[in-house]
Amino acid sequence: MTLSRRLFILISIFGLCAVFIILLSTTQDVIDEHSQTKGNATINNDTTINYREFVRNQYQVYAIQMPASMTFAGETIPISNLDIKERLDREFHINTYWHSQTFLFHKRSYRWFPIIERILQEEGVPDDFKYLCLIESGLANVTSPSGAAGFWQFMKKTAIDYQLEVNEFIDERFHLEKATKAACEYLKKAKIQFKSWTLAAASYNMGKTGLNNRLRDQKVASYYDLHLNSETSRYVMRIIAAKYILSESEFYGFKLRDKDVYRPYLVKKKMISKSVPDLYDFALKNNTTYRILKVLNPWILGSSLPITEAKNYEVILPKNNGLLNEENQDFKHD
Repeated sequence: MTLSRRLFILISIFGLCAVFIILLSTTQDVIDEHSQTKGNATINNDTTINYREFVRNQYQVYAIQMPASMTFAGETIPISNLDIKERLDREFHINTYWHSQTFLFHKRSYRWFPIIERILQEEGVPDDFKYLCLIESGLANVTSPSGAAGFWQFMKKTAIDYQLEVNEFIDERFHLEKATKAACEYLKKAKIQFKSWTLAAASYNMGKTGLNNRLRDQKVASYYDLHLNSETSRYVMRIIAAKYILSESEFYGFKLRDKDVYRPYLVKKKMISKSVPDLYDFALKNNTTYRILKVLNPWILGSSLPITEAKNYEVILPKNNGLLNEENQDFKHD
């Protein structure tokens, strides 16, 4: 091979390498630019500064603005009082940004609020007290470490005092309709005693005697002027925050489609006046399962239901095909 031929080949090789390097550099520049700008979704992770800039520009969490004026059960909340404003501000932020729990509150409210709202109206108790029930239990049949049970979190003694049946077979603290009526009775008596629905709500948490003693000792007449234990101090504030976050969801970033909410169960009722020794068989004979029977009737504790003379119980059963279904019509609660 001649010298000129060898030089030609070397020059060609160097030229191709140069073109390849230029193309590679250009491609990387495009990729880097694309990674930083495409929908602002990805970044160049080479430096901490780039990541910090990305977070500053893209990750945004907003402070919550409360309504300019608020009420609870028709009573004005003194938010011009800085102490009250900041205590409420805390509960608005906690409950707005506790996303999983507050989403469940929204979902469950569509199933259970219609029952609670109807009874509150029948009993002459302000509609806002449905949010007390929500704060007590999250609209779930839970039992607290202290033994309070059901949506309204009645202690056993208090439940019996308000004519709820509690024994080894039945616990009507888990019967939503009966427990709601019992709660209404308590709240109406508390309203008469304290002359304020807000104080009645506070007494539901700390008891009438305890609240009366604090009012007497501190020589004030308003819940908002009381110095209370941390739990009761936050209690009414949490109810108020829940009221506005659930009733004005769009101002707090919660978006639920119609299909996202839990609708009321599609059910029928059956009156029972004779003992049921085996609820497993009872469920099967009524074209359902013991599991579904318990979901719809959580107040039944065991696998049998003894009934004395002159006593009867209304049991809830699935309406169609023995399966647990929701109402399918358009449905909204206030």
